[in-house]
Amino acid sequence: MQERVIASPETKRLPLAGIRVIEFCHTIMGPSCGLALADLGADVIKVEPVEGDRTRRLGGFAAGFFSYFNRNKRSIALDLKSAEGRDIVARMVAHADVLVENFAPVTLQAMGYGYEALSQLNPRLVYCSLKGFLAGPYEKRPALDEIVQYMAGLAYMTGPPGRPLRAGASVVDILGGTFGALAILAALEERHRTGRGQLVKSALFESTAYLVAQHMVAEKVAHAPVPPMPARRSAWCVYETFPTRDGQLLFVGLTTNNIWKRFCQAFGLDALLADPSLQTNEQRVEARARILPLVAEIVARHDMADLMARLEALDVPFSPVVKPGELFDDPHLNSGNRMLSTQLLDGQRVKLPAIPVEMDDHALGLRHDPPLIGEHTRAVLREIGMDEQAIVALIASGKVASHTRAAP
Repeated sequence: MQERVIASPETKRLPLAGIRVIEFCHTIMGPSCGLALADLGADVIKVEPVEGDRTRRLGGFAAGFFSYFNRNKRSIALDLKSAEGRDIVARMVAHADVLVENFAPVTLQAMGYGYEALSQLNPRLVYCSLKGFLAGPYEKRPALDEIVQYMAGLAYMTGPPGRPLRAGASVVDILGGTFGALAILAALEERHRTGRGQLVKSALFESTAYLVAQHMVAEKVAHAPVPPMPARRSAWCVYETFPTRDGQLLFVGLTTNNIWKRFCQAFGLDALLADPSLQTNEQRVEARARILPLVAEIVARHDMADLMARLEALDVPFSPVVKPGELFDDPHLNSGNRMLSTQLLDGQRVKLPAIPVEMDDHALGLRHDPPLIGEHTRAVLREIGMDEQAIVALIASGKVASHTRAAP
């Protein structure tokens, strides 16, 4: 068997160092699964068509998909339908621990790359299929993040009554991909005991239902339908957004008796503290119509910066309404190497959030910028045993593509 690439000392220390992943994925769900594995140290080889992953060419709100979800991966670009492409995939599978795919149902199976076929080549292979639905009546339906948000009640819960609204990020795609990574890690652990890989799956619809289950349970406990979040009956008295004196918006959450007491003492609401009808959270919830205007008046007397400083000193939960672009300079995100300087497809270098975990002293940072189309084609082909003459011939035939990153 061909020896694997020797990793740098830093890479060899990462939790998933030595795990090789083949990624047949596009858009978000599959790439987010591969990203989690790559950030934890796996060698993720992204298989793209010769012309490149179509996600590279998306615009609008999707313009950043490829650059964010494909760092720390290597790219090989090849014609999967050609005999040469099939041979390359077979060789890669023989060296792989994991394969991840998020194509439409049975697409890869029809091309000869399904679990049954590839597990014959490598019985230790963990094969992860990321789909719209798990097995059942819906499993052959096409699905998108937004569609399942409507199907599973998330859009209903997000928007105001009569105006269902998708969440403001691709939360279902990312959660489904994360559950896929979780299943992969469980399958790898089970392989230690059995010596064999297995087929694992994650899906968008079921991931959304997992998110919404808290509202399903609430409906049973309350014996009434749960209204959308903008119209919900709050579990706390003060859990709202208020305008500040300088025209900004600040969210304040007074969620415990101690927090309520500190806030009232600091801002001259001693009469509320002494009121026997406001001693418990439940009593204060019933009195929201009386209390909220008083809190709004306090917030409106202060500029944002001054009020945030006071609330932080009081250990009272608060947050300004932040736009995504403001996170580039967030002082907390920029501490502890949690923002990774990443080169985008257009050549810009920007700071982007790292995987949101801490593990001992592991540096879960940037090892590869998002790859060019086939940037690592030559290296991967060498690793599976091809000589340089064969590689040059393949590139000349157009069955594989190789692009080289310009020196800085």
